Amino acid sequence: MHIAIAGNIGSGKTSLTEIIAQRLGFKPYFEDDKNPYLVDFYEDMTNWSFNLQIYFLSKRLRSVKAIRAEKVNVVQDRTIYEDAYIFAHNLHQMGLMTTRDYSTYMDIFELAVEELPQPDLLIYLKGSVPTLISQIQRRGRAYEMSISEDYLSRLNLLYENWIKNVYKGKLLVIDVDKEDFVLVPENLNRIISQVESFM
Repeated sequence: MHIAIAGNIGSGKTSLTEIIAQRLGFKPYFEDDKNPYLVDFYEDMTNWSFNLQIYFLSKRLRSVKAIRAEKVNVVQDRTIYEDAYIFAHNLHQMGLMTTRDYSTYMDIFELAVEELPQPDLLIYLKGSVPTLISQIQRRGRAYEMSISEDYLSRLNLLYENWIKNVYKGKLLVIDVDKEDFVLVPENLNRIISQVESFM
């Protein structure tokens, strides 16, 4: 089984990936936070947006190919779809990625995912901007400290549109404003039970 966890920056994807791996014995695939363009991107989004997104796309494709080759249950931190429908789309909307670069990126993305099956279950971690900011500050990654509320809010709108109007696979939505699964064991147990019901 392939479970993928989607959600905005700071929503808790990595934490839930770790928890599902430990509790259900799934093999975890974590998002690559060693992207060599990240620091440059947060300092100058216009010049580095295309490079950043192409790097993420290549790494995500490698992960999906590896996941599909596995003969075990897998849980994945962030999906390939978010790169295109959320992050690249937002960069283009904000004028931080040119139309030429965005069109090229989407052409590559569409070719790449044409033959890829969707995850067996997508878990979407939905959170308000104050919750996201609180969790970003708690984990303390230096390159994320400059992320604005407006940026997170724009991403949230794109996530909602993607989940409601684009994504067609099996879906479990968790409202992280109401269900803190890291600090409240009862919430975590309920989420694990929901996941098990999909298996």
